[in-house]
Amino acid sequence: MGESHAHHQEPGFWGRYWFSVDHKVIGIQYSVTALLFLFFGFSLMMLMRWQLAFPGEALPLIGSLMGDSRMPGGIMLPEFYNQLGAMHGTIMVFLGVVPLAVGGFGNFVVPLQIGAPDMAFPRLNMMSYHLYFWGGVVMLASFFVPGGAAQSGWTSYPPLSNIAGSGQTWWVVGMLFLIMSSLLGAINFIVTIVQLRAPGLDFWKLPFFVWAQFVTSFLLLLAFPALQAAGLMQLMDRLAGTSFFMPEGLVVAGEVLANTGGGSPILWQHLFWFLAHPEVYVLILPALGIVGEVVANNTRKPLWGYKLLVYSVLFVGFMSFIVWAHHMFITGMGTMMSAFFQTTTMIISIPSVVILTCLLLSLWGGSIRFNTPMLFALAFLPMFGIGGLTGLPLGLASTDIHLHDTYYVIGHFHYVVAPGTIFALFAGVYYWYPKATGRYLSERLGRLHFWPSFIFMNGIFFPMLIQGMHGVQRRLFDGGEIYAHAQEVLHLNKVMSMSAWGLAIAQIPFIINFFLSLKRGASAPDNAWQATTLEWLAPSPPPHGNFAEVPTVYHAPYEYSVPGRADDFLPQFVPGETPSEA
Repeated sequence: MGESHAHHQEPGFWGRYWFSVDHKVIGIQYSVTALLFLFFGFSLMMLMRWQLAFPGEALPLIGSLMGDSRMPGGIMLPEFYNQLGAMHGTIMVFLGVVPLAVGGFGNFVVPLQIGAPDMAFPRLNMMSYHLYFWGGVVMLASFFVPGGAAQSGWTSYPPLSNIAGSGQTWWVVGMLFLIMSSLLGAINFIVTIVQLRAPGLDFWKLPFFVWAQFVTSFLLLLAFPALQAAGLMQLMDRLAGTSFFMPEGLVVAGEVLANTGGGSPILWQHLFWFLAHPEVYVLILPALGIVGEVVANNTRKPLWGYKLLVYSVLFVGFMSFIVWAHHMFITGMGTMMSAFFQTTTMIISIPSVVILTCLLLSLWGGSIRFNTPMLFALAFLPMFGIGGLTGLPLGLASTDIHLHDTYYVIGHFHYVVAPGTIFALFAGVYYWYPKATGRYLSERLGRLHFWPSFIFMNGIFFPMLIQGMHGVQRRLFDGGEIYAHAQEVLHLNKVMSMSAWGLAIAQIPFIINFFLSLKRGASAPDNAWQATTLEWLAPSPPPHGNFAEVPTVYHAPYEYSVPGRADDFLPQFVPGETPSEA
């Protein structure tokens, strides 16, 4: 036995990093890859913002580098603008935010928070990342195929997407890779949380972040197969001559298409939104989980209404499957169905308000530490509130008729996802970075990152709500310049574009901080924030297997400011009785 250990070889670079089955390495792989995709998707948006602010004008410096097929003389073609729009939405949602929230934070944090040595299926975990990575590569490669990338919007509505160029085929293939990745990851998370919890860790002692990831995994598992089926059908329409989504008698360029008959473009919308509305909560729930962890830690008191939060998350997960058609009020579904989806949409807003209220009440009477993670978590609360409130008019058929497909919709959705979810993800990066690396991120650079980001985020998205109320349509190549009713709010295009470029500059301190702190950051102890949950028992960074011995859980997840204790926190893994347990 000893001899075999003596000849045991450590895995090389590829085995340790690229083909690793360690959940922490895979979590970091997801996080770094997703951040790179977010940067790329954000770059596409900055190109679009030039065209919207200065339609028809040549883009200095880099415009001529894009080639005559995209920007002849540095002036953007409408087809290229559509490619940027479709790929920006796809990359930010499916390659950026979701993989960072679930694949990154979920993989790294969940096994540590439940006291597990790894995920239940480590090789499945590795496969999940590789499917995600190669799906992203296929998506990005589509920019270089004849005709360019997909240009039918991130929703890829037929029949336009069925007759689009070859880039759309690459989009569908890439999406099928991403769907398989999410399905494998969802199965892994569910089994891990159910089966691998540490002794004493019953469901009512799980951290709120674990509950959020648990419900998110069920959303992915149950909703993504609908889009997988739709993607396969669209692929068949494009490559095999079927007509799942092709209506009869479709005329393109004066000719009736041969492979049409009996298909329904509306079917795609149903299948897409059956996934894409739960997908909104796939974006939001991990963010809420992160904010809950950061708020509890930095108020030094338990989360207000922990069980209420859990029940609300479970209810949101259930309700998210019966609200999808509020995206489709103008398809002529009939007043009875409209009334049903209006009602369910109003109902699902209730648990969302409950969650936000619980997090706000958690601040009351707290001894708040205003560090960088807390600043991002606090900013998330009003931004998510604005995102939710602006969604209510879109959930009512009568007001949605006027607001549908306007910039109001973009402003609403981005308030949920950008200054909302992405701020929560930044809070998570600053909060768990010491656990992943053993070093703190710089507080000074963190504040330099936060305040301009907060200002510029609102500078981008609040004017969209104003433009939308004035009836300015989304996806307009010139930003509404040709429409008389857009003239009085057209100047806001420049405000939004300047804010977008300012937001890009505001990320420079974060990038410097992220890499510089790997070597020069202040050393962090194992329990960097004097927190109570199990991940802070592991060394920083955690070794293979995470814990020297299997931890035992004794307490609820947020025992802060316990009366009669010298410290203001009682970790889950430390024996002792609290007044509530006595």
